[in-house]
Amino acid sequence: MQNNPGLKWQGIGVFVLLVASLFALILTANSSTPVGAQGFEPTPTPSDPAWLGFDTGRQAVEEERGVNLTLVQNYTFEQTEFADGIEIGCIDGFDPFQASPSYYGWTFRITDLGGTTHQVRVAFDLAYTAVCTNVTTTAAPVAEATADPSLNLPDAIVGSGATGDFELGGHVDGLGPETVNAMNQSGMTWVKKQLRWRPGDSTAAAQNLINDAQGKGFKILLGIVGFTDDMNNYDSYVQEYANFVGQVAALGPNAIEVWNEPNIGREWPTGQISGARYTQMLAASFNSIKSANSSVIVISGAPAPTGAEAVDPANIKNDDNFMAEMAAAGAANYMDCVGVHYNEGVVAPSATVGDPRDNYPTRYFGAMLGRYKAPFPGKPLCFTELGYLTGDGFNTPIPAGFAWAGDVTVEQQAAWLAEAASLAANNGVRLMIVWNVNFTRWDSDPMAGYAIIRPGGGCPACGPLGQVMGG
Repeated sequence: MQNNPGLKWQGIGVFVLLVASLFALILTANSSTPVGAQGFEPTPTPSDPAWLGFDTGRQAVEEERGVNLTLVQNYTFEQTEFADGIEIGCIDGFDPFQASPSYYGWTFRITDLGGTTHQVRVAFDLAYTAVCTNVTTTAAPVAEATADPSLNLPDAIVGSGATGDFELGGHVDGLGPETVNAMNQSGMTWVKKQLRWRPGDSTAAAQNLINDAQGKGFKILLGIVGFTDDMNNYDSYVQEYANFVGQVAALGPNAIEVWNEPNIGREWPTGQISGARYTQMLAASFNSIKSANSSVIVISGAPAPTGAEAVDPANIKNDDNFMAEMAAAGAANYMDCVGVHYNEGVVAPSATVGDPRDNYPTRYFGAMLGRYKAPFPGKPLCFTELGYLTGDGFNTPIPAGFAWAGDVTVEQQAAWLAEAASLAANNGVRLMIVWNVNFTRWDSDPMAGYAIIRPGGGCPACGPLGQVMGG
């Protein structure tokens, strides 16, 4: 969100988790089998994330309860939000301060051959389980998002994917010696630059950015985004955009993010915001990029985290709703990594409550992990923008539109960035780009307040980030 990184719509209403139709149906197998009957052995489907969740939960129950669940009478599951951590509301008397940092997953109810039903929660990334004290009633099925059948998406070209260990980077406004030094101290190996494109533009600007970053020892993520006033003939525009990102891929960047915040009117035409329509762009771009250079990581355009869709539905779509539409349209086939933005935090990344505004999920780092894993459980996450705003060190007050960050200190910014990097590395995140390293704008859009290089030239976050990254 280079144009206005701090703009975040106020969350309203009740959070509704919408996901792809693959997981919308509650599965019930042979539920009429009588107690003590032979039962059945669930059929393994290792490529299905829900099966992997079931098998993980089954093993947890077997280990804790000493039962054999190779054969079962029946089982059901639904997706669940663990608002306060996976154990809270599941294990009686569990200390909330000891809760695991996992906020979305499945709840399975498995009935053994003796007729006892066991309830277990499993995180989407399979990292955490909780065998529940009691069995609750089955929740209603998760709502489905409906794809536009006219999309006619192409078969996806096979590429290398977002393999490898967690890495850290920063969004920069130039790569001078001070900036390079700060990034090296922080353990950053990636640079992000946003490139604005219009039809007919050459790839010269992209080439310069790639040469600059890679020449100074960094990998580069290019976020490539156009302008809404060029998108009148959408089908034609998609092909032009896809052709351009393919040409850029041939130049050798390390990753490309396809667009920026396509769920809000600032970045997408009014009245046309749709996860399915965006998937058309993503699919064409993915194939164009992989055809030109299969090693380039393709990241889906990170939505703006928001819950304000009801206020202005023509210009805002809640990020979870937008991603559900993407998932239902088949977007998982056309990305290596799920793009995520998070820059409205005023509490530590490990916190699950305590934001003075409200408890909407986009306020919390952990909730954002679950929110973005839910529709794409088999994909890694890439935070292409993650930052904490503080007004410390500036001669004028923090702008009124960002008053929500008025109490955040530079010490908190440093500690929270390091904690976010640590949690990200252990929760299925492939890449985290800090917003930002060295921007100096301080006005109605206080980009400099997010910068880790502070007024006067110091970098309080560099040391803590470097320690997390093994420096």
